[in-house]
Parts: sequence; structure tokens; C-alpha cells
Amino acid sequence: MDLQLNEQRRLMLASVRELAQQEFKPRGLEYLDGTFPWENIRQLADIGVLGMAVPEEYGGLGLPVFDTALILEEISKVCYVTAMAALGEAGVQTRVISTYAPREIRERILPKVCSGECILAICMTEPHAGTDVANYRTNVVVKDDRLILNGTKTLISRAPEAGMFVVFTRVNGQPGREGIGCVLVEPSTPGFAVTGTYHTMGGENLHEVQFNDCELPLENLVIREDGFRKLLTAFNTQRCLNPSISLGLAEGAFDEAVKYTKGRTIFGKPIADSQGVRWKLADMYRNIEAARGMLYKACLSANPFPDPFLSATAKITCNETAINVTSDAVQLHGGYGFTDEYLVSRLFRGARYGTLGGGASETLKDLIAKRILKDGDSPDGILSLIGV
Repeated sequence: MDLQLNEQRRLMLASVRELAQQEFKPRGLEYLDGTFPWENIRQLADIGVLGMAVPEEYGGLGLPVFDTALILEEISKVCYVTAMAALGEAGVQTRVISTYAPREIRERILPKVCSGECILAICMTEPHAGTDVANYRTNVVVKDDRLILNGTKTLISRAPEAGMFVVFTRVNGQPGREGIGCVLVEPSTPGFAVTGTYHTMGGENLHEVQFNDCELPLENLVIREDGFRKLLTAFNTQRCLNPSISLGLAEGAFDEAVKYTKGRTIFGKPIADSQGVRWKLADMYRNIEAARGMLYKACLSANPFPDPFLSATAKITCNETAINVTSDAVQLHGGYGFTDEYLVSRLFRGARYGTLGGGASETLKDLIAKRILKDGDSPDGILSLIGV
């Protein structure tokens, strides 16, 4: 793996780190009640990284998956809610618009993504169907030069703030995976409504949205054929960005644990002098570094999308590492770790999301096993790293 970063990329990453540590970290408590981190998002826009997934011709940076993952990793070290908000601008929804939308829509929406004026939301999960995309009930009917959309989506991030919704839906009632397409919906569309709110243990709010005879222009049907394959291909990127947040949560919790155990004393000595504490820190560190290697390898496989086998493996590993490391960090903080005021508590709660979003761990384990049984994939040392 070539992990070299040129000077421009180093400076960009350093700017994100400085902003996160000096600005986002002190404000972390403000977003536990579901408040959207507008101030943080605007500051990310000011330094140019909010358009990390937007092509350069539309004012963005057009960064590769690896660079995008590094940025999200830095943000999530200090604030899960802000990292998830930034993921909305770097994830599947942005890539769907930049890849499949007509030029007029791209020219109108993507520059606003870069400036923070337009927050994007992706609508996939339905009350009765999450991973089971083939059973979507949301449906769009093509009528001459217009579209009529009906259905309900749930557990949607950023719904009240979004300026555009990327909605995966059935087209003309065609059954199964073959009938899946994608439409773009603006919140001002008659018949659109945010109808429910769920507050999460991570701090952010998720929402239910409904489409009741929403009439849309024909050009808003951005994916009509082969939508399921295109969705899964784009989602391999999400399966690198989701775990980059998990990795950052683990790193942030580890950093806090090291500082706390060096400064907290018991019987006149720092608790870091205890062998049990030192061993726990050692285990946390090695698990983080193992997860990092898997994630970076998956990110660097992108051409333009990451390898599905590598991204699934990295996602599970980073998600579970985050849960374990943040939990250990809470334990090392004792009773303080259980309070909102200590960062490790917030990182611990955010970590629990990773295995649920972007493909549940159980689904991905099935994908990995099928690939192994079909192709005989197995670890093959240095050759697997250099593509031989």
C-alpha cells in the first residue's frame, strides 16, 4: 500500500485536525440533544473540505476515497455528530448526483454542497425493509413528462436540514431488485413531509419522511435501470467511510484514555503504572492499528469504487474495534467515563451506530463468506498488498 501524502494533502489534513481539536471538541456537548452542528459544518465549508466528494468542475475537491476517509477520521475523533453530518456530504448521495444526475441539477446543487448551503439526505430504509431492498414499497410512476412518488422512508439523517433527498425507490411497480431506481426530491415539493423524529443514543436525530403524490420533473429520475447494482457499487464507498468514522472514534477514545490514566492517581501513583491498565492500553492500540491497516487497504482499492470484499471486511473490523476500544476507554475513566461531560462517553455511544448503518455486520459477514467459498480468497501475505 502506498500511504504517501503530498504536501497539499498533508496541509489539508492538518487544517481539519486543528479545526476539530480546537473548535469542534469544545462544542461537543451542544449536539447531544439532536441539534444539527451548523457552526461546524460551515467551518468545514470555509476550509474547502465539505466538497471533498464533489468533482472539481463543480467547485469541489474531487478527493479519492482514501483522502475522504482520512478527513472523516479526524473529525470523528472529537465529535460523532459532526462526522455523521459531514458524511452526508461525502457519501452515496453526493456520488449519485455527481455521477447520474443531469448537468443542470449537478450545476445547481453540487456547488451548494461545497459551500454548506445544501445538505443532502439519502432515503433507503423503509419501516418494513432495510437491507431487504427487493421489498421496497416506495414507488415512482412515470407519467409522460413527470413523475409521481409515493411511499415512506424511515431512520433518515438530516431530514429537517436537507436541501435535497436522494430517494431509492421502485419504478413503475416493477418487482424485485430489477425494479429499483433513484429519484431526487426537494423538500419544497408538495406532498413531501417529515413525519417523525427518533433521537439516537449517539446524539443525532433520525426521521421518518413521507411522499404523498409528490410530482417531480422527469429529469429527477436519475437512475431508472440497473439501480440495485449501481446502489451497491456506490455503497462500497460508504462501507469505507462508515468505518473511517469508527476508526476515528476509537482513536479519540484511546487518546483520552492515555491522558486520563497518566494524570489520574491512586494510592499516590498514576493508574497508568498498573500493569492491568498498561495491558489494556496495549490491546487498544494494537486493535486500532490492525483495523487501520484493513481500512486503508480497502480505501486504496477504489477504482473508482472500493473492492466490495475488502470494504466489507474493513467495515466489520473497524466497527467492532470502535465498540471495544471506546468501551475500554469508558472503563478506564471510571465513573467519570459514564458522564456526558467526558468525551469518551459520547464516543462510546456514537460507536454503536457503526455495525447498524451502511450494511449490518451480519449481512456483510454473509457477503464475505460467499466470496471466500466461491473464489477461494485467502490471506496471501505481501502479494495481497501489492496486487499480485
